[in-house]
Amino acid sequence: MNLWSLLFVVMGVLSALGLLYLFFRFRRFRFVYRLSLKHRALGTVIPFLCVLAVAGIILLVLRDVSFLPFNAAIMLIHLILSWLICDLIGRIIHGRFVRGKRVYWQGALALALTALYLGYGWYSAHHVVRTDYALETDKQLGAGHIRIAQISDSHVGATFHGAEFADYMREINETNPDIVVITGDYVDDETTLEDMLLCGEALEIFDAPVYWIFGNHDRGYYNYREYSERELIANLEGHGVTILRDESVYIEELNLTVVGREDRSAAMFGAGRKSAADLIKDARPDSYILVLDHEPNDYDAEAAAGADLVLCGHTHGGQLFPLGYIGLLMGSNDEFYGLSQRQNTLFIVNSGISNWSIPFKTGCIAEYTIIDISTAAVAE
Repeated sequence: MNLWSLLFVVMGVLSALGLLYLFFRFRRFRFVYRLSLKHRALGTVIPFLCVLAVAGIILLVLRDVSFLPFNAAIMLIHLILSWLICDLIGRIIHGRFVRGKRVYWQGALALALTALYLGYGWYSAHHVVRTDYALETDKQLGAGHIRIAQISDSHVGATFHGAEFADYMREINETNPDIVVITGDYVDDETTLEDMLLCGEALEIFDAPVYWIFGNHDRGYYNYREYSERELIANLEGHGVTILRDESVYIEELNLTVVGREDRSAAMFGAGRKSAADLIKDARPDSYILVLDHEPNDYDAEAAAGADLVLCGHTHGGQLFPLGYIGLLMGSNDEFYGLSQRQNTLFIVNSGISNWSIPFKTGCIAEYTIIDISTAAVAE
């Protein structure tokens, strides 16, 4: 059994236990307790109907979402955790619960808090914002300044489709970037052929060159998409996008070297991956060296190789709190969001303009980033 199969089994078991837990929690509501005293059967039927109502609301919210059982389990687990916390608070405040003598406010509070929290998570996942970074370098840039627009983890079809993607591209183009970089997971297994074609067309709007690297989802895991990897590449290149697969390009007018790395998952698809040192060793040392690497987990090697800036995605900013911190503890990622530095190298992890099949972001935002790099003024 692989890790994902184990995860699905664990979430299935937790969901079943969670529904049972809800059944007994609903029995604590005062009106249910009173009815059960008069009609014993109602003490069983009403909590059961309440559980069905919760399940129905979850299914209604997720009616257009892929991986429905997985997302339903996520919502249910959030409700259970919230309820457990409210029950614990209730015990601390009131001491041991005395059935029938107190208003069971904990259950109502748990339902309200879960709705508000996941509602916020839904808004965060579907409301894309612009995040700006202002950086300096000692290297001489073409005109003393470079503006980079970074787009990552669009997973088209998860929270928006091709038409909405085109709207975001028009918005980003209005920022007048010098280059645009797409740092992986542009499409997913669920991205339709129509959406893939619309997104390719949308990338033609940019006045600046567009550079693209593979993420772990771009090749597709399950082989049921209506297009192949080759067709995806042909579509991108047909719309003027430069695909970098363990290769680099020097942009003379900006004095910028763009290094595009293969994703760490490349071996799963029969592709290789060069080391950061091999990719950077031939770059012009006086140029500003920008590395695009989908997964943020090779920081030490990239810093040692002499990169000036590394742009990543993949983590979705942690997606659901506290998964980002768990990933750090497990060593899956070096960072899961934002700007950091190792040696002389800066790193930025983009939280993604969308996310993989989960319509909530409870620990972060959905974003594209605008990165302004300037040549530092020399003190006289």
